[in-house]
Amino acid sequence: MSGNQKRIDREKAVIRQMIAVYCRQRHHGPTGELCTDCCELLDYACRRLEHCPKGERKSSCRKCEIHCYSPSYRQRMRAVMRYVGPRMLLINPIAAIRHMLSELQ
Repeated sequence: MSGNQKRIDREKAVIRQMIAVYCRQRHHGPTGELCTDCCELLDYACRRLEHCPKGERKSSCRKCEIHCYSPSYRQRMRAVMRYVGPRMLLINPIAAIRHMLSELQ
């Protein structure tokens, strides 16, 4: 597995986790199941990550000048990040620290 694919897979896992937390706490769905809207957002985010034009040089999406997300999905993902982001240190500290370090690059 290439370094880029490894990073993409890690990012997909973190996005999946963040959307699951958001959905469970905001949409009050059963644990482990996403509502239709959150499932659609997750599928969209994973497709965007798989086709990232930056490849190995990928930074965090927030810092990227390309903006692969359509405006409506970008707004939805921001809501997820705003809500779950501060909680990530408790949920997945390694992923949270890795993300903070990538923001510094």
